[in-house]
Amino acid sequence: MGEEKKIEFEEVESVATPPRARLETPAETFERKRDYLAGFLAEPKDEPAHGPGGDLQAAIVDVLKTIYDPEIPVDIYELGLIYNVSVDEEGDAVVTMTLTTPHCPVAESMPGEVEMRVLSVPGIRDAEVKLVWDPPWDPSKMSDEARLELGML
Repeated sequence: MGEEKKIEFEEVESVATPPRARLETPAETFERKRDYLAGFLAEPKDEPAHGPGGDLQAAIVDVLKTIYDPEIPVDIYELGLIYNVSVDEEGDAVVTMTLTTPHCPVAESMPGEVEMRVLSVPGIRDAEVKLVWDPPWDPSKMSDEARLELGML
């Protein structure tokens, strides 16, 4: 009891980012029960189209158009907050987005909501949201539909 315990530590300059957790389960061992979410959890198409202009990318854009900025009555896609949507052959999606300002009140919750909505798209295995500030958002990034909605045309 009278022994002193020596705590050893090591100072490091950086630590590698841990890999993202993924569920790698064969389809035949995991069966999803059909329930009231049957339409929402529709089975993916046999051969989803990947890449720019593909079916999965279009489905992600459609789901992003259902997320509205809480301060401006326009969806985040038409508002110009989404800079890029990419999907690889394995169904992993990367959404590059920004916010209207770094001090936006939804800065903590909006990327999580975007990730959750993208993951709800049938055929998407994993989603990553990259929040960037360069280039900064400005009203010129809005679509004509958004400008019309806000009376800026």
